[in-house]
Amino acid sequence: MSYEGPEDEAPQPRSRRALTMTFAALVPVAVLGWLGWSALGDEPDRPAASPSASAAPGGTRSPSPSAGSLAGKVVVIDPGHNTGNFQHTAEINKQVDVGNGKKECDTTGTATDAGYPEAKFTLDLAHRLRALLEKQGATVKLTHDGDRKWGPCVDERARIGNTAHADAAISLHADGSAEGNRGFHVIMPGAVHAGGADTRPIVGPSRKLGARVAAGYREATGEPFSNYLGEGTGMVTRTDLGGLNLSTVPKVFIECGNMRDTSDVALLTSGPWRQKAAQGISEGIVSFLHES
Repeated sequence: MSYEGPEDEAPQPRSRRALTMTFAALVPVAVLGWLGWSALGDEPDRPAASPSASAAPGGTRSPSPSAGSLAGKVVVIDPGHNTGNFQHTAEINKQVDVGNGKKECDTTGTATDAGYPEAKFTLDLAHRLRALLEKQGATVKLTHDGDRKWGPCVDERARIGNTAHADAAISLHADGSAEGNRGFHVIMPGAVHAGGADTRPIVGPSRKLGARVAAGYREATGEPFSNYLGEGTGMVTRTDLGGLNLSTVPKVFIECGNMRDTSDVALLTSGPWRQKAAQGISEGIVSFLHES
């Protein structure tokens, strides 16, 4: 959904001389206006072109990765939840094995007070992120693309990444905490060795992936680290999430902000800001893949 109104049309000239003068005056303005509009990139499947350089510490700027630099790499993006889960509560409440216990197949996810659902946010962000990574030459797979009535379950989401032999996997989310709790955090897998889960081989690589994603996201969006989880570091470790417990490839979750906090909602519901979020996550993944 676009949150911008239509552009105003320029008035028609009344004479040939007026046409010449008006055209000459409007050309620079039109060019600038087109450039500004292009930079917004509010279409989810046609994101704005990524900048040619990315900011580096100390105010300097380092070159962005060249196109095709991720050739041969596989990234799996997991858009959290599904807008259809609300109509399929029996299915998503079914318990699935997550290695060290059982949890619901999936949940409905949260939403803003105005009704903008987390599942819609995550799918839009996934489309933007996919476009950026594919531009770098990566093979990108989504766990779902809005083409399912509900789900998939958390164990299937993990299995999709495993089957793809992903070099990196990321699950996109937004939190539903209280007003005043704002900021983002990245969730990394803890060591789990129980049942069908064994995260021990991926704990280290996932921590590196999480650190890169957190750094890229914060730099691109300006979003602060969570002020209610992670003790100000923006990093959280959990052992109760099936999507992480059952993964055999480096994987993290990112909670991009709080959908119940006024300040965060203003960002999460903005198309241009979601493009910045996708850019930051992309830069983090690219950095990880280049170093792994």
